[in-house]
Amino acid sequence: MNISHKTVLITGGGTGIGLETARLLSARGNTVILVGRTMHNLQAAAAELPGAVAIRCDVTDPAQVQQLVAQVTADYPTLSVLINNAGRAFSYRHGAGAGAAEKAHEEFATNYFALLRITEGFLPLLKTQPEAAVVNVSSIVAYAPSVAAPSYSDSKAAVHSYTLALRHTLAQETNVKVFEALPSLVNTAFSQEIGGAHGMPAAEVAEALVAGIEHDEWEIPIGQTAGFRAFFLSAPQQAFEMLNQR
Repeated sequence: MNISHKTVLITGGGTGIGLETARLLSARGNTVILVGRTMHNLQAAAAELPGAVAIRCDVTDPAQVQQLVAQVTADYPTLSVLINNAGRAFSYRHGAGAGAAEKAHEEFATNYFALLRITEGFLPLLKTQPEAAVVNVSSIVAYAPSVAAPSYSDSKAAVHSYTLALRHTLAQETNVKVFEALPSLVNTAFSQEIGGAHGMPAAEVAEALVAGIEHDEWEIPIGQTAGFRAFFLSAPQQAFEMLNQR
């Protein structure tokens, strides 16, 4: 897919993977719309990217998402790439007093339900473009869970399942391509809660993500994910234990 001179919206675009992806896409002549909760991060990012736009939106708030869709549809009718990158993660282990339900509710609100709502909101506009794409940023734990981030893993498994179904559905009736990026651990402010200090740089993730889109690679394994996926398919229990260092 050609990923130059388009209009691209990135959720979670003010920091981490979102910001690094925005930098690469801006350098390719794309108009980048950065969406997130923290306006000063978005404005700082937009200031360094020619033609970039910062829009504050809490993606877990249906009313704000509805307003975002209306604003972008009116002001940027050429939007053709949606990158669902916003995320939330907690590090904990299951057990009495873990607060799993509350943590899972918050993670799913951002990682899954917001992604569904935003994608559905922008699909009518994306379908009008000659070439369009939805890119869902998932994780290696979509294949097997991390016991140190269990409900985060659950949310990414849900994103993986949704992406497969969405890709199949849209391929039957539209020209909207659906990609999924699955990085292993990434060193970002977002991921510090789940051990991100030991992860790969966000810039490397962004490079692999953009290259995957350019080569029409529907599932884009990044970092250790490619090897892990192959291992998981052949020996799921051993792969799970390796992921969790048991």
